[in-house]
Amino acid sequence: MTPLANLEKRIAEGTLTEDAGQLAAAQALTDLHERLASWRIRDGWFRHKTPPPRGLYLWGGVGRGKSMLMDLFFKTAPVAQKRRVHFHEFMQETHARIGAWRKRLERKKGQDDPIPPVAKAIAADARLLCFDEFQVTDIADAMLLGRLFEQLFDIGVVVVATSNRVPDDLYRDGINRQLFLPFIAELKDRLDVMEIASGVDHRLQQLTAAPVYYTPLGSEADAALDEAWKRLTQGAEPQSCTITVHGRAVPVPREAAGVARFTFAELCARPLGAADYLAIAAQFHTLLVGDVPQLTPDKRNEAKRFVTLIDALYEAKTKLVMSAAAEPDDLYPAGDGAFEFERTASRLMEMRSETYLAAAHEDAMPQTGES
Repeated sequence: MTPLANLEKRIAEGTLTEDAGQLAAAQALTDLHERLASWRIRDGWFRHKTPPPRGLYLWGGVGRGKSMLMDLFFKTAPVAQKRRVHFHEFMQETHARIGAWRKRLERKKGQDDPIPPVAKAIAADARLLCFDEFQVTDIADAMLLGRLFEQLFDIGVVVVATSNRVPDDLYRDGINRQLFLPFIAELKDRLDVMEIASGVDHRLQQLTAAPVYYTPLGSEADAALDEAWKRLTQGAEPQSCTITVHGRAVPVPREAAGVARFTFAELCARPLGAADYLAIAAQFHTLLVGDVPQLTPDKRNEAKRFVTLIDALYEAKTKLVMSAAAEPDDLYPAGDGAFEFERTASRLMEMRSETYLAAAHEDAMPQTGES
C-alpha cells in the first residue's frame, strides 16, 4: 500500500482527520515510492546505469505529522536495504565510525581520509536513508556533512528527511557557517524540498485531548498511558533504540514517531546523569513515564535523578505524559531533598498547562565539545 493510500485509509477509518498539507506530502512520498520501485526493478541497486531518484526533504512546524508520514513511507518503501534513524543518532554513529577508522590507521602508522570508507560502509547497510528530525547545531556535524553526503549521493544512496526547518535555515548563526553553505546547496540539488503547509497542530490536539498526568497508580492509569501512546504515535510501529552519550549507550526500550516510553525504574533506578537526560529530551518531543512512586529518603538517589530528568525535559520543552502514585506536591512529602523537590513539583504542574504543551520542542543538544 502506498503512503497516500494508507493515509486515506486512516482518514476513512476515523483514525486521522483530513489535512490538505498531509495529503500533499503523502502524494509526494507516493511519487517517490513509485520512482524507487521502477528504478530498482530496471537497474538494480548495485548496477544502476541511470541516476537514483531524487530524495525528499519534508519540513514544517511542530505537530504537522512529519514523523507519521515518514512512518507510512518507510513501512512500504520498495527497498530491501533501508534504514530509518533519528538524525542526531546517525551523526553520533558516524563520528564513532570515523574515530574507529582513525584508530586503525594509527596502529598501522598510515594516513588516509576516513570519509569515503565510512560512506561506503553506511551505503552497504542502507540504500535508502530516512532521517527524522534533520537538525544541525554542532560545528563538528556541520563540517562533516558536506563531504559525507557528497559521497553517499555519489554512491547512489537516496535520502528522505523530515525537519522543523527549511534547508536554508539549517545551522543558522553557527560558527563558520559559510563553510556549511555548499552542503545546503547540495541538499537542495539532490532532494525535492516540500513544506507541509501550516494547518492544525495535531500533536497539541492529541496532547490536550486527555489529561497528561494520571494518579493513583493502577490498572486505570496503565490503560490511560496505553491509550495516550496509541493516540500520540498514531499507530506507528514501536521499536527499541539506543542513544550514544559520551561513548555510552543509553537504551530506549520503546519509541515511535518521536515519542519514547519508559518506566520510572528504567530512567531513575539506573546510573544515568544530566547528559543522558538531555540527550533523551533533545531526541524525543514527548515522553511517557509510568509507575512513578511516592519518593522517600531511602530513594534519594532515584529522587535526584528524577529531578534532573524533569529539569532536562522542561528546558527542552519536551512534553511529558506520566502516571504517578500522587499529585506532584505529594510525590516527595518529607525527608532529605523534599525542600529541593518543590521546584520539580512546580514544574510538573506547569508541564500540564496548555501553554507548555503548545511550546515548540527545543531539539538542539547543548554544545559541550563532545560528540
